[in-house]
Amino acid sequence: MAITAAQVKELREKTGAGMMDCKKVLQEADGNMEKAMELLREKGLAKAEKKADRIAAEGLVEAYIHANGRIGVLVEVNCETDFVAKTDDFKEFVKDIAMQIAALNPKYVRREDVPESEVNKEREILKNQALQEGKPEHIVDKMVEGRLGKFYERVCLLEQPFIKDGDKTIDELVKEKIAKIGENISIRRFTRYELGEGLEKRQEDFASEVMSQVKK
Repeated sequence: MAITAAQVKELREKTGAGMMDCKKVLQEADGNMEKAMELLREKGLAKAEKKADRIAAEGLVEAYIHANGRIGVLVEVNCETDFVAKTDDFKEFVKDIAMQIAALNPKYVRREDVPESEVNKEREILKNQALQEGKPEHIVDKMVEGRLGKFYERVCLLEQPFIKDGDKTIDELVKEKIAKIGENISIRRFTRYELGEGLEKRQEDFASEVMSQVKK
């Protein structure tokens, strides 16, 4: 099927991919725009995996303060060059990560960062829950491992659904950015502050406020 310049332009505007990449996947997809976008995504993630071991020592430290001044986030996101760190695309990405942390309050970047003692404690809680539900003991361990996925999704930034697009995780978002920018990107560390955290106070759902700001 002949691919038109208009189709290539449309795909490029939707994805930010290079013109030659857009033309190639459109040919593979016989002009189907949705299939072409999926192919671009798959190819991009594969490229991102190859870049994951490259040293990323440049980047930005982003500060995000929620509009009401009750939540503050500092996050360090690394890339390979100062040039990329100064681009609007990278700056926007880092800001999105800071807002994600403000909204969903992860405790760790990745599951490897979670202390084994905390994982074991959660595993024990889930096991007791399953037994109290009357589940057969011989399948409880498998159920617990499955439910641990939800625990990691709650506490690990990379496993959380992206607040601006719930169909992708932060890990997938990072890989898409790596493929688009052409450099390794690593979310190194973050700190989240919530006004009065640890003090006795009336219950307020600050995270929902952040989410409402994102959706405006």
